[in-house]
Amino acid sequence: MRPLIIGIAGGTGSGKTTVARKIAGALPDGRAVVIQHDWYYLDRSHLTPAERALINFDEPDALDNQRLVDDLATLRQGVATACPQYDFATHTRDREARTVAPHPVVVVEGILLFAIPSLRDAFDLRLFVDTDDDIRLLRRIRRDIEDRGRDIGSIEAQYLKSVRPMHERYVAPSRRHAHLIIPEGGENEPALDVIVGKLLHMLAT
Repeated sequence: MRPLIIGIAGGTGSGKTTVARKIAGALPDGRAVVIQHDWYYLDRSHLTPAERALINFDEPDALDNQRLVDDLATLRQGVATACPQYDFATHTRDREARTVAPHPVVVVEGILLFAIPSLRDAFDLRLFVDTDDDIRLLRRIRRDIEDRGRDIGSIEAQYLKSVRPMHERYVAPSRRHAHLIIPEGGENEPALDVIVGKLLHMLAT
């Protein structure tokens, strides 16, 4: 069976990861794998910490999008690929990549997936998670503090300088390229049930 590649986009903190995990987890064991666009941030080890702090991480050019396109093409051919891994605390790429084997369903999640034409075209199904701005901001603050070791001052500065304007410039407009819109993300159980039901039917045929 030709692998089905699903893209899940939406603003920061919208619940993309939750949706991706719930969809993959609802399918039979070994049928789905999840890839994060965040893994593909460019390596910044050649820059000083001060220089890294000035980088706009919320624009398409901050990621190695062509490598993701190539990796998805490899998986579509039924061949395993080595996906890079990124350390958000240091803004550097890990030395060891993560081997991802081909699966019948490949789920990819990331804020900018549909803002990049070559990447957008790689998906058979495009889902956009639509969540209110205030909820997304609260989730991002909690994530950056708990998971990425950042302080509230740096989170606020980045949000005002790049996260919000880049969302308005790239992420929000990319919504029109989605095949389906999922309001409230992982909390929208009826929408997820419909999507999973369709995937189960496709896997069975």
